[in-house]
Amino acid sequence: MSRFNLIDEPWIPVRFPGGTRNLGLKDTLLRAEEILVIEDASPLVVAALYRFLLAVLYRALDGPSDVKQARDFFQRGLPAGKISDYLEKWRHRFWLFDENFPFGQIPSFVPKLWRAWTVLAAEHNADNAKVLFDHIDVENPGTITEAAAARWILATQTFSVSCGKSELAHTGTAPSATAAMAIPLGQSLSDTLLFGLVPQSREVLPSDLPLWERTPETVLSLKEGKERVPSGLADRFTWRTRSILLGPGNATGGVACLAFASGVHLARTEQGDPMLGYRIDEKKGMLPIQFRERGLWRDFDSFLPGDGKLSPASIQHAVNLARQHKARFPRCMMVLGQSNNKAKIEFWRMERFALPGKMADDKSIRSEIRGYLDLAEATEKALWSSCSSFARHMLGRGERAPDTKDIRAFVAQMVPIPYYWSTVETRFHEVLQHYSEEKDPAEIELGWRKNLHTALKEAWGQHCASVATGDAWAIRAMVKAEGPVQRKLKEMVEVIKTFQPMEVS
Repeated sequence: MSRFNLIDEPWIPVRFPGGTRNLGLKDTLLRAEEILVIEDASPLVVAALYRFLLAVLYRALDGPSDVKQARDFFQRGLPAGKISDYLEKWRHRFWLFDENFPFGQIPSFVPKLWRAWTVLAAEHNADNAKVLFDHIDVENPGTITEAAAARWILATQTFSVSCGKSELAHTGTAPSATAAMAIPLGQSLSDTLLFGLVPQSREVLPSDLPLWERTPETVLSLKEGKERVPSGLADRFTWRTRSILLGPGNATGGVACLAFASGVHLARTEQGDPMLGYRIDEKKGMLPIQFRERGLWRDFDSFLPGDGKLSPASIQHAVNLARQHKARFPRCMMVLGQSNNKAKIEFWRMERFALPGKMADDKSIRSEIRGYLDLAEATEKALWSSCSSFARHMLGRGERAPDTKDIRAFVAQMVPIPYYWSTVETRFHEVLQHYSEEKDPAEIELGWRKNLHTALKEAWGQHCASVATGDAWAIRAMVKAEGPVQRKLKEMVEVIKTFQPMEVS
């Protein structure tokens, strides 16, 4: 018996100006102009839902196939008639429970062992990401709602990483599972989705089939390690990374267990993901920007439009659409994703950055932003030099030259460098806001240089204050190590004076 149709049942969490509620797929798309954002506690669910909605729109609108059609959609809004007709045509493929076409699942997959529902959610999956303060017992987790199961099916298909052999075959990694996904946010969900609908070739669109329009793979083909190339963005955004079949819940409904194994492997493809920014590796070529411990903001320029094709196509598309509609310029950019160490998920994250409105007409902003980040890196080098000198003197005690690894380990547990970067990160967001307010570039640069000077001075000053109460060795090491920082501070004061006469001690 078919149960819980995603078109009608409330399962997508959205925020209206007056609060948050769950809507079905149809209401989410038809009321997109009223909705502000998709909102969920999990950044992975949020990213997966945006990609799912975009896949639906690519098919319902049969486009956009070029910039002209994209601009027409942007001016007129999402066509309700086309969306309704498409959803009605494929209604039978959106049942979460169905004998023939359960949404996102393999109906013929009968597992040797039913898994707990927790395997779907990175927040609760003890296989590779047991989270501190997660008190759910994976041996007896109870049930979850059908709405939660639907959301996590999309998230696990979007973000699963390879973790060895499964019941069917070796598990693969989702196409963009380890990349930082950039989504330009408009004034409404409607604008956000239109920003994300990057045009595809008219030749690609007819064969770009999402998960629900495809006949479910057979268990035999999955055991043989089925592999193929994405046919387009709707296909990529709904890739079957894992083979899933929801099991029974309890008398009142819900989901308690499921079948879970490897899915369709991604064959090598040069097709890019419009939500990703890329960098060039000398050996591996073009690689996506990823979340790292050092902070994504330090690579922020990689997400701004430039002359090359490395920045996210979604950001460039958003800027192009809003160029003639300044009031609808993206209010910010949201970046979501996870960081992994092989099969282990280390963290997941969602960050927001102001998008300078001036970049619609001024392509030099990207290079200016990169210049500010380079200044921050150069300033930190002086701090690192002093910290490593302090570590060397403390470890060597004047008698030996300590190993480089020992010096790095000592510096890693020191406070100055983390303090410096946390302070500068806050100031960087202020710089982006200043660009949005169209302040004078010279004034922005002067403020940035002053902030770097203050951050360096305070970071080293706090370290000196903590050492001042220590033993003679520590005080002596501090005095010997302060040279690079003091020289950098003096150099920075001289540059700041070229902007305007001032006193900086």
